[in-house]
Parts: sequence; C-alpha cells; structure tokens
Amino acid sequence: MTTTQAVSGHLDDPGPGLHPILARRWSPRGFSLQHRCSDADLSNLLEAARWSPSHNNSQPWRFIVGRRGDPVFGGLLECLAKGNQRWAAAASALVCGLAVLYDDTGAEQPWARYDLGQAIAYMTVQAGADGLHSRQMAGFDAQALRCSFGVGPGYEPCIVAAFGVLGGPHEVPAAIRARDDAARERAPAEDLVYQAGGAEFAWCRPDLLRTDGSDG
Repeated sequence: MTTTQAVSGHLDDPGPGLHPILARRWSPRGFSLQHRCSDADLSNLLEAARWSPSHNNSQPWRFIVGRRGDPVFGGLLECLAKGNQRWAAAASALVCGLAVLYDDTGAEQPWARYDLGQAIAYMTVQAGADGLHSRQMAGFDAQALRCSFGVGPGYEPCIVAAFGVLGGPHEVPAAIRARDDAARERAPAEDLVYQAGGAEFAWCRPDLLRTDGSDG
C-alpha cells in the first residue's frame, strides 16, 4: 500500500489532465464579509443543481437558501455546530440540501441522498466557474433545522453548504487561516481503484476484522 499524499491548503498538485475548475477547488473556512451574493450568483448555483443527473429524472432534492443578513441565513446559522458557526457567519450564502425520500405515490426513493450529493457537487463546480468557493458541513442540528423551517416528514436535511469568496489576510482570524493552510491528504488513485492489471486490492481494513475471523 502506498503512502497517502499530503498537500498544503489549496496549493495542491493534481494530475495534469484534471479540469482547472476541479484542480482549483478546495473548501475554505475564511470567507469575506465584504462580498454579497447576487441574484445571479444564486440563480446559477440552483440552475446547476437543477440540471444535475438523477434516477429517472426524479430530482429528489430541495434547498433552503439564505443570504447573509436575511432571516433564512440567520436560521440556518443557528442550526450549525458552534465550531461551524464561528466561520460560516462570514459566508455570503448558506444552502441546506434536503433529500426527498418518497415519490408522489409514497414509494421510497433509496437513491435520493446520492442524487442530492450530485446536485450539491454540480453547485460547487458552478461556484468555482463563477469565482466563488464553497465548504460543505455535516455539523448541524437536523432536528432544530426541521423545527425552524417546518420541514415535513419525508424530507431529510443532509448537508449545509457555505458559499462566498475568500477573505483577505486582515479579514480572516489567524486560527481560521491556520486551518485553511493546513496540509490536505488524498489517497493515491491506485489505492482506490480495482481494475485489471492493478495491484492486489484490499477490500477489508485489517483493523476492523473480528478476532474470530469473520468480517461482519
């Protein structure tokens, strides 16, 4: 098994064939309070999500969108974990992605979370094309969010994403800058892919195997 590759902050070293928008993508915490999210910014993000692929074109996603200064943004911010609140307050927009777990007939949509993930990924790529950055968060109180926005059954809040532009060195607190500049790690591709002619693939982590020899 080869060692994990580490890169510093957003100054990573992607493969030469990676599209520049993807190569530049990273997830900062240090956003600028000077930037305001325009109607066009939000429209582009949501249009990107709207055109992302989904099973049978079911589009099993919904979004709660707030811009800094409006009550929706404030409500979303209050639902975030304290550590996320410290930096997300400077973001230009917060977007909560919800998976629609059942279709109009009441049938379960087991692919809904996956499709929502694709929609969010499309939004991050569009953000990069428009000169924005994004950071996605799992650290939020889903029940509080449900109560704050009246989210009904069958809708699952899965993610909150922050969008904005990078803050300058005098805007971002030193502790947040240090976290943004910390080394990032990416496993090498050969450790992630099973293919003909490749190295022996380790499907199981030895540290998770049971002592009785079973892998359950």
